[in-house]
Amino acid sequence: MPVLLALAAAALIAADTVTPLDPLRAFGSAVYGGLEDAASAGVRWASGAGRLEDLERENARLRAELLAVRRATPSPAEGNGYQVVSAHAVGFGRDGTVTIDAGSGAGVAPDMTVFDGDGLVGRVLRTGPGTATVQLATASGASVGARLEGSREVGLVTGVPEHGLLRLGLLNPSADVKPGDRVVTLGSRDLRPFVPDVPIGTVITVEPAPDALTRTALVRPFARFTALENVTVVLGPLPDTGPDKQAVTDTAAEASAARPEPEKKPEKAKKSKKKRAKKKDSSGHAEGA
Repeated sequence: MPVLLALAAAALIAADTVTPLDPLRAFGSAVYGGLEDAASAGVRWASGAGRLEDLERENARLRAELLAVRRATPSPAEGNGYQVVSAHAVGFGRDGTVTIDAGSGAGVAPDMTVFDGDGLVGRVLRTGPGTATVQLATASGASVGARLEGSREVGLVTGVPEHGLLRLGLLNPSADVKPGDRVVTLGSRDLRPFVPDVPIGTVITVEPAPDALTRTALVRPFARFTALENVTVVLGPLPDTGPDKQAVTDTAAEASAARPEPEKKPEKAKKSKKKRAKKKDSSGHAEGA
């Protein structure tokens, strides 16, 4: 039996190395995720939550607008806000992941920010047609670029899953950090995997730094990872509707309308002038004869 188990493990490792298992994962997500989604939808419908879908979408949109307004640093969104989609947590994994009922069919893709009404939840790890797997910020392999909201000191947040906490490592070893300080996301290029200034948590204790190379602190996350329900996925920045571009267009149109057009002589006047010249010419010839 041990030999068979060893051979099976070797075969699976070889299959994963030689033949990617993404198609199998996608198939499993479509089947198993679809069942989870259907069961969750049935429960929500039975409890009357189906009528609240519009409110949930509106809530997700307002959360995105709030994030865009409170953003302290400029980003590619240029102040226009974010495109978002609302989703429900329909399954929880032991590896620090959660399944949501929105997938590639709704525009969800890997490395997208997920948050709820309390704060950062994590990032999208992989997607299926109707569901997606989200890596929680407290997972053992998770890392999030972060900064202190007040001093804007930059650092890195990693998960401490055994305690449901986060550990913040600041780049500045002499940074002023104390319990009660709020921690927010640093933000990523093109808003993936994390958009800037999403609330992460509050510092609860500052750890001693024997090497004096970094400053670390334990952070209690705002999001309640064991009680997730409605979440919001950031798809990207809203398309630039171009208010400045529209203003330029309107100004050009106004200038064009105000510009005087060159005068055109009436056609009849030209013809009359030609006739008079011809008549004068004829009279001259007659007198000479």
